[in-house]
Amino acid sequence: MKQSAENPGLVILTGPTAVGKSELSIKLARQIGGEIISADSMQVYRRMDIGSAKITQQQMDGIPHHLIDVLDPKEEFNVVCFQQLAKKAMEGIYARGHIPVVAGGTGFYIQALLYDIDFTENDEDMALRLRLEAMAATQGNEALYERLRQIDPESCESIHAHNVKRVIRAIEFYEKTGTKISEHNRQQRERLSPYNFAYFVLTDDRDRLYERINERVDQMLKQGLIGEVSALAAAGCTRDMVSMQGLGYKEILDYLDKRCTLEEAVYTLKRDTRHFAKRQLTWFRRERDVLWISKPEYGYDDDRILQYIMTQLKEKNIIEINKERQSIS
Repeated sequence: MKQSAENPGLVILTGPTAVGKSELSIKLARQIGGEIISADSMQVYRRMDIGSAKITQQQMDGIPHHLIDVLDPKEEFNVVCFQQLAKKAMEGIYARGHIPVVAGGTGFYIQALLYDIDFTENDEDMALRLRLEAMAATQGNEALYERLRQIDPESCESIHAHNVKRVIRAIEFYEKTGTKISEHNRQQRERLSPYNFAYFVLTDDRDRLYERINERVDQMLKQGLIGEVSALAAAGCTRDMVSMQGLGYKEILDYLDKRCTLEEAVYTLKRDTRHFAKRQLTWFRRERDVLWISKPEYGYDDDRILQYIMTQLKEKNIIEINKERQSIS
């Protein structure tokens, strides 16, 4: 696609959980005059700091961050909400003459923003949704997930069985349109992006990544994850809320509800986080126009990685276009 000043610059820095996106995104934003938009489904919630590995004000090092601490845990956050909030944030970033740096690991959110995917609902009929919710309640999440697997097995590669809302949406879409949501998403991915973008995916050796994941979980427990989840539960946050279905929260909630031991909860959390990282990488491999950055190839040197990123941004005229927009505004 031909890029011009009409296509504002956008930088995406993503990758699997615990790979080191936050630290690198701050260094990048400082170097290019950027502001960071979080593409994380959990850091958007207030009072959910430890389990989401939320970046602290000190770690932000003065770089503006958006879509962090903007919702109460009792509010629902989904891809449509993310898309709307991110677009609003980008308007302000461009008005200030800066470049948005989208950093986070939720590939579906990134795709929705990058290609301006249309999520218009087909109708307002709630009967099917209520039946599917009842199915999950009476027969269990796995039964609902198996129904999706029969309809659209490809979707099951990117949707977890415990993400009931996304499972229901995928089944709803098929029942209402006769089209698999995976096929719909594939068609949406063929859309041209309205942005002049660079899409970087940061990766690491699997064993090293899994080790970092395990260490992160251990650190969360030391920081007080159990107390954080307990406080949320005491404030009325229940397991059926979107926020409490996040990794780190549903497992500890099971422990607090005496559904398992702490040892079992920690084992499940580490295992499911590793599986999540694997699904993230599967998602990013399907995306087009992605620039992969393997940390071992750069000797784990952020300066070398940033040098490569800057070279790509210059080749794509993202920095120059942003300067042109700044002079116009």
